[in-house]
Amino acid sequence: MMDGEKARASAWFRELRDSIVAAFEGLEDRAGGTPGRFDVTETRRSAPDGGDAGGGLMSVMRGGRVFEKVGVNVSTVYGTLGERAQMAMAARRGLPGMADDPRFWASGISLVAHMQNPHCPAVHMNTRMFWTPHGWWFGGGSDLNPCIEYAEDTAHFHGVQKAHCDPHGTDLYPRFKAWADEYFYIPHRGRARGVGGIFLDDYNTGDWAADFAFIRDVGQAFLPAFVPLVEKRMGMGWGEAEKDAQLVHRGLYAEYNLVYDRGTKFGLETGHDANAVLMSLPPLAKWV
Repeated sequence: MMDGEKARASAWFRELRDSIVAAFEGLEDRAGGTPGRFDVTETRRSAPDGGDAGGGLMSVMRGGRVFEKVGVNVSTVYGTLGERAQMAMAARRGLPGMADDPRFWASGISLVAHMQNPHCPAVHMNTRMFWTPHGWWFGGGSDLNPCIEYAEDTAHFHGVQKAHCDPHGTDLYPRFKAWADEYFYIPHRGRARGVGGIFLDDYNTGDWAADFAFIRDVGQAFLPAFVPLVEKRMGMGWGEAEKDAQLVHRGLYAEYNLVYDRGTKFGLETGHDANAVLMSLPPLAKWV
């Protein structure tokens, strides 16, 4: 059942959430004026028979000085997979027996930040663990989504990701960077939604402790990869043209998350709180 491993993973995702929320509120404090703060809501998920099926915390800041909208969600959910989810899981993972025993457990953190200043990049990060009686695995990553790209910011973000991946194997960063480039591509627009990062799923080397250490480092890379970029850009001046470019870029982000994102599909398919699942959508966007 891996109860100890599940508890450790769930506790880590909550610890990472707490450190990110504190860092983001610290950025608000340094911006001057009235700082933004997170509104925190407990989310609960019910089983079809009305029983407990887990839940988590939805933390959202709106209208901050730095963050126009940012959500940092953690959840630990469990129950049985519906038929469609079973088929998708069995097809992707090659797991026999899903129909006979469709139990699952999943825990993770998911973050999306949409910024006030168009010079500050939007960002996405998540890490998660998934368990069924037929197998377990980790997934996640982070990617940068600037509407105005600065090459040095892209280089910094990727450099921090690489530095945190390399101790676990120098093959991992190039492998997961390429996966992110493929995964965050928007086919109907013929372009990527941002400048990439790393993405991984179905990650299981057979050594849970080693894999957990790696996914922890993926999470720990986030703040040093992202916060210095915000500190550098949040005081830059901008006007109507920059804001317009940001809103158009957010349209790409919304299209991707609603059409292609695995986490969005899984959350809605398994009955998780819709507001928490759709937290990633920007507050304002534009299509032209």
